[in-house]
Amino acid sequence: MAEAAPQHTRGLEELRAGDADGFGGKSASLGELLQAGIPVPPGFAIGTSAGERLTDALRDEIAVRYGRLGDSVPVAVRSSAIGEDSAEATFAGQQDTYLWVRGAGAVCDAVQNCWASLYSAEAVSYREHLGDRAPAQPAMGVTVQLMVDAAVSGVMFTCNPVSGDPSMIAINASWGLGLAVVGGEVTPDDYLVSKITGEIVRQTVADKSLEYVAAPDGHGTSRVDVDDERRGAACLDVAAIGALLDLAKRIQRHFGAHQDVEWAFDRSGELFVVQSRPVTGLPERPATPKPASALSLVMSKFGAGR
Repeated sequence: MAEAAPQHTRGLEELRAGDADGFGGKSASLGELLQAGIPVPPGFAIGTSAGERLTDALRDEIAVRYGRLGDSVPVAVRSSAIGEDSAEATFAGQQDTYLWVRGAGAVCDAVQNCWASLYSAEAVSYREHLGDRAPAQPAMGVTVQLMVDAAVSGVMFTCNPVSGDPSMIAINASWGLGLAVVGGEVTPDDYLVSKITGEIVRQTVADKSLEYVAAPDGHGTSRVDVDDERRGAACLDVAAIGALLDLAKRIQRHFGAHQDVEWAFDRSGELFVVQSRPVTGLPERPATPKPASALSLVMSKFGAGR
């Protein structure tokens, strides 16, 4: 029997920035990254047209899309709300993400949980805080993509997020999945790298006592202690930092704006991007004064024009 035409799902590779209103900012951004040739785990997106209703037809559609990724492969199921990961508001940490999900049925359950997180107390409060910048009608898309078995993961900014300096990139990194950093359970290693020379301007290596990895049965995650040898060791070597620097430049060039990027190196050393959003809340950089003309310099030297 021929497969029915998809009604509410699209492959991530099919999405572009203009699809954000129907699939959410996260899914649309991943589509843009794939178009630019950035290494992104393959997957699909569920649009807001589904109306947060898991009908039999949608279950079948999800099962077909999931089956194309592989046989019972682990995936990440992540919220992609309208307005999320936009230049106006990130919604970072306000909606739900589920990692190491296996099986079409479990994916459908995680999709329902992502929908429900749109109405969590934290999400509602955040939208109230945004006021007029919040979407007029809250709606949730969902991103489903192959899981990266992360040996190291983290975030990077294509500028210095503290000073706004565009000549630097800032990297945070820790062992395993990024859950321990997001949850404030570990302090990540911190790097500041020059875009111009590639020099590591600052490096702070933290004591990283725990990490999140795949659960022993392959479903969900487990919190485990980091062995003594790796606790105080740097997560990234010079080659890995160079790869991240190159990636940061490519992503910024594609979007034409500074980006906050989530990345992961898998256990074979392959680098993937799992999310990119505009950097918000950068400090205002002082305007560079116009260079003085030769005549004005001479005049000022002799006190003219005072």
